[in-house]
Parts: sequence; C-alpha cells; structure tokens
Amino acid sequence: MTEKGRKSGMVEAGKQKNMLHLPALEIRQGPNRRLYTFAVDGKQVPSFAAVSRVRRDSQQQLHGYQRPEVLAHVAAIRRYVESAESPMLPNAIVVAFDDRVRFVPTDAAVDGPGYVRSGTLLVPVSDDWEDADKPGFIVDGQQRCAAIRDAGIEAFPICVTAFITADQADHRSQFILVNSTKPLPKGLIHELLPAASGPLPNQLRVRQLPATVLERLNFDERSPLRHMIQTPTNPAGVIKDNSMLRMLENSISDGVLYRFRGSDNALPNIGLMVTVLGDFWTAVREVFGEDAWGKPPRKSRLMHGAGIISMGYLMDAIADTNGSGEDVPDSQGFATGLKTVKDYCRWTEGTWDLGDGIPRRWNDVQNTPRDIQRITDFLVSTYYSKQGKRHDRSSRLF
Repeated sequence: MTEKGRKSGMVEAGKQKNMLHLPALEIRQGPNRRLYTFAVDGKQVPSFAAVSRVRRDSQQQLHGYQRPEVLAHVAAIRRYVESAESPMLPNAIVVAFDDRVRFVPTDAAVDGPGYVRSGTLLVPVSDDWEDADKPGFIVDGQQRCAAIRDAGIEAFPICVTAFITADQADHRSQFILVNSTKPLPKGLIHELLPAASGPLPNQLRVRQLPATVLERLNFDERSPLRHMIQTPTNPAGVIKDNSMLRMLENSISDGVLYRFRGSDNALPNIGLMVTVLGDFWTAVREVFGEDAWGKPPRKSRLMHGAGIISMGYLMDAIADTNGSGEDVPDSQGFATGLKTVKDYCRWTEGTWDLGDGIPRRWNDVQNTPRDIQRITDFLVSTYYSKQGKRHDRSSRLF
C-alpha cells in the first residue's frame, strides 16, 4: 500500500460498505456488562452517534435525556483544539450503542487478564440517517463532540468508551450516573428518573417514586395539575418541580401516601397515589378558585413552595381524620376539610394572622423552612381545632 493510501485508510477509520471497523478492547464488568474502548476521529462521531435531547411527544411520553449544548463551553473547547500547539483531550466520551453494533473478537489468543479481549467493533453508518436513526447516543462528552465537529481542522482522534444496549431506560440510567457528580440541572435528573432502570445512588433511588408520581400528575389528561409543574420539557409550569417533589416525599414518608408505598413484597400503588392527589388538588382548585389557582408564585402563594408543601401536610391531616388504609376522602371529602380553613388563608392578598403576634403580609411568605413550618402549623392546627381535636406540635409534621 502506498503512503497516500495508508493515510487515507487511517482517516476513514476502516470505513467499508457503510460500516466502520474500529479496533477495540472489550472489558467485562460483572456478569452482564461489557464495555468497549476504542479511538476514532472525532469528526466521524456524528456519523454514528447523536445527542438525544430530552423532550415529550404528543402523547406526553418522555424521549431523550441530554441537556442543550452550552455554547460558551463548546466555543472554548473549539478555540483550544484549533489554536493550541499540541491540543489534548484525554477524557473519553461515553456512547450508548443499540444492538446493531457488534463486537468481533480477534481469533488469535493473546496473553493478558481474562476480563479483557481485543477485537473489532462493527458500527453501521449512513449519510441519510436522521439523528434518531443512528445506532449511538452520546451519554457524556456532548460539548467536546460539538467542538470537534465545528472546529476548522481536518481530524482530531479521541477516545471513546461505549456499551451496547437496546434499552432506552438503561441509556438514561447511565446518563444520570455519569453526570450525578457534575452540575447537571436537578430538574433534568428528576424528569429522567421515572424512565431510568438499574441500580442508582441511594439519594436518587429514594426520589424515583415521587418523581414518577410527579410525572403522572403533570402529564395525565385527567390530572388537575396537568402541565402546571415546571420541568425541562414543561418550562411554562407555575409550580416548581422541587416544591412538588418535597410535598410528595413528605407524604410518602409519613402521610397518606405512605399507605400505598408498598413493601419488600409489594410494589407501590402509584395509581392510588395519583387518585388521592388528583382528588385533593381538585378540591384545592374548587375551594380557593381562580383567584389563587394556576397563577405564578409571585401572584399566588398557593402555587409557591410554601403553599404547595404546607398544603401537602394539610392533605395528610384531612386524610388522617377520615379513615385509614385505602379509606381516603374523595374530592368532596377533601373540599369539606379545606373549607374549614379557607377563610384564614391569605394566598393572594391581606395579612396572615398566625397566632404568634407577628403578622405576615401574604407576599412576605418565603420558601424557607421557618416560613413553611409556620404556615403548616397554622393550617393543620386550625383544621384540627375545627374538628374538635388538638394538634400535637411534636408530631411527625416537624
């Protein structure tokens, strides 16, 4: 082979008949995991791997998992690659392949550890594919790939670590795990959690159930909170997702939703959780009306973190006085309880008289532990007093 032909072959990285032949190492991690590490020209990555941006379709199903490109970061990497005398990007990007990608091991036996073997990774490519048709998705390294793609250079080899799975939930789980120690927006992680699978860190695993319930509340057609919770795919929502998650976590941990959280031998009954929450927030909408419902937090503290979390505790209190187990108030039952405290609430105007001698204007209430505790204690104590019961301030609420 001539020198010119040899260089051409290197640039093409073994591309033959719409198939990239990439020398690779297969590394066995555990009984069911195989990782593949290889080098490829970064300019070729867009031919087989796409960025799977998080979005929802017309049926409100979640697709993708990536955040948008950070343009300033991409531009900085591009300038470095273009202008540095000897640029180096040592960190490997991470790619999730579907099962169209195959690994062909080398026939010859090679001395070395049993958990690694060499071979060739066969990756299909096509100039006609849309992003959704490509066999790979970038799990980590989106900014670096974009910078190399746009850089005014002929080629720039990079390291890639890849795994093969046809399960989109596995893609999302790996994305969360890879990015969990980086400044990834919490809202994006929370929205991805319901569709993730496999082992997750404990702090994320405990949020998976409330995040799943939140998703149902935000996108089910019959939910009174439909499209009202602000998430990456629903940025126009008026309720902060973290406030709703805190309300759900409180109730799942110690309130009415605890009854349906399941056990070691039974899965959570998410359907019943959503039904209870739907009935409660339908009652909230009915009792407090358009003056407070559906407005931005700056105009209604009912939609504010302090309002959402304190109303969650009130939901638990109303349910606590109306049965046990699956005997939970319906929307009318919740409305009856809410009406006993309605006249004492100041969600959009006026001044809260919390009984501590410190009046608080409605818009002075902040999303702080102290203010949430004060509003919650006032609402729950008022409700219990109307039921002829005494609220134990040392109870689980605080």
